[in-house]
Formats: sequence, structure tokens, C-alpha cells
Amino acid sequence: MLIGQDTSSEVLERAPVYPLPKAPAWLLGLVNLRGNLVPVFNVKPLLELEDGDAPDKSRLLILGGGDKAVGILIDGLPQLAATSNALPRLPPLPVALRPYVTKAYMRDNTVWLEFDHYGFFEALGGRMAGAD
Repeated sequence: MLIGQDTSSEVLERAPVYPLPKAPAWLLGLVNLRGNLVPVFNVKPLLELEDGDAPDKSRLLILGGGDKAVGILIDGLPQLAATSNALPRLPPLPVALRPYVTKAYMRDNTVWLEFDHYGFFEALGGRMAGAD
């Protein structure tokens, strides 16, 4: 997944995540980041991806800041990706992801997806509000 260049981000090695009662499996809970409560998501079950790594090897990637900050579990460190080799069409994507991917790129036999994380997590927030 590719996030916008202007998106602030940070990686946390170990941060306690406080679970929320009756939350769906993909919402792990909240983390206290310098006094701000940030929701933490595991997008793998939501996107029907295998959750192969042990949770203790996962890191937390915080995207954005303030009331728009979200945390997601990641398996490795973020890296820069060249976006010069755009694919002519999008590869097959999980249904939940389709509205939030606009372009795809190929680099070293890896497909990178241009991902609207703001829209994606805002929609998830709407799903949570609708579950009340």
C-alpha cells in the first residue's frame, strides 16, 4: 500500500493497545499517543488476508495526526516505492479495498497500491457508528 507523500507517519515498536468492549475483530482498540487516543486496526481480517506473523513481531504504523490519526499493524518497516511504472488497470482487490485504490504500480515483482487511507478508515468509522 502506498500512502500520500504529505501524510505524517511514525512507527511504534511496542505500544500498549487498550481493547474496546464488543468491538469487531479488526478494531484492536486504542493507543495513547502523547495524550491523544488513536484507534488501532488490524486490516488483514477486514481485507481477507492471511495473518501469518505473530502479533509480537508486528509494529504499529500511525498515519496522520490529531483526530484523523489511525494506527495499523504492519509486519515490516515502511519503505519508499517508485511510482513510475503504473499498471494499465488495477489487479483484483478485496471488496472492502476497491473504492479506496486509484492506481497500482509494479516494482521488483511487487504490486503497490495507491491507497486513500483517510477515506477507508472514515468508512470504517461509519460502519462502527452504524453498528450502535
